[in-house]
Amino acid sequence: MTERVCVFIDGSNFYHACRSQLGRTDIRIGDLARWLVGAERTLIRTYYYNCPLPPDAPEEARRSQNRFFNALHRTPYLELRLGKLAQRESTCPSCRARQVRWVEKGVDMKIGIDMAQGAARGLFDTAVLVSGDADLAEAVRATKDTGRHVEVASFAGHFADELAQAADVSRLLTAPDLRRFLAR
Repeated sequence: MTERVCVFIDGSNFYHACRSQLGRTDIRIGDLARWLVGAERTLIRTYYYNCPLPPDAPEEARRSQNRFFNALHRTPYLELRLGKLAQRESTCPSCRARQVRWVEKGVDMKIGIDMAQGAARGLFDTAVLVSGDADLAEAVRATKDTGRHVEVASFAGHFADELAQAADVSRLLTAPDLRRFLAR
């Protein structure tokens, strides 16, 4: 029987890593997922997690994100899971200036729940997590506790040691790996 694989992509983490490593973010996510799974295994589903930009984001950025989300909706066997953004206020310790920024809320929890529930329900044999976020290490451990395998893929410099150590297999993504999946 062929190994069944689900791919879980932390969209914000992946976006920022692509931007710093490739200078671009227009990756064909479906093709990337199939490459991560490989020809010998079966891709069951890809889950892509992100948050809509805030209302005060530039109009062109929001339009671009909507085009990307629409492309994801057209990708076979892909589910888009959206969290929310919340405003957080902080004070600069050196100049005492106050700044307001947007932070993701609920995305890591959604990834963890989907991975653990999918594992418990026997939806996959292996989960491939595309993220470097240490906050997901416990989700990886919980998924492994069901007897499933977990592989984690991320770029060097964006890969928390704790997450890499929690996984069964850690895979470093490189710019040449991903250039083949650029949309344009």
